[in-house]
Amino acid sequence: MRSDLFGGLGGLGGALGGLMGGLAKSGLLPKDTPEGKLLSAQSDLSDLQKQESELLLEIGRQAYEQTPTAWPQQPRLALIQQNIASAQATLGEAKQAQEQADADKAVQDAKGRCSNCGHKNTDDVKFCQECGTPLAGADPKRCTTCGVQLSAGTRFCGECGARQED
Repeated sequence: MRSDLFGGLGGLGGALGGLMGGLAKSGLLPKDTPEGKLLSAQSDLSDLQKQESELLLEIGRQAYEQTPTAWPQQPRLALIQQNIASAQATLGEAKQAQEQADADKAVQDAKGRCSNCGHKNTDDVKFCQECGTPLAGADPKRCTTCGVQLSAGTRFCGECGARQED
């Protein structure tokens, strides 16, 4: 168990100790006070211990890669790796399910929404109740003379020039 100033705080203590040590090193806390010296020394120790852990991890990985079957922990590691693969597959499935749910919600939200003004209409109408634009699934507006499809609000046909009724 750590006996430093922040030892009782667990992982938060390490982060807080590092922050306070950084403050001591930056000159925001005086280094010549006992508290400043303590925080600076704790920060230095924490940095060195982190470097040591990272180096030991690297050495361990290299040793394991050279002879994986020589380690008695190998079966346990293999089981953990299988569990990781299973958890990754579960996560992938959950992401796909979430994406599908989001897509379904977007489709449902868009249903009845006017592409012209954005008004949300009830499901049983064919034209926007706000601006009169035909909604998806409704018969599109056509020229009264030549029958070409027209966009909402068109007053003259672009194909034959005929004036359109509102």
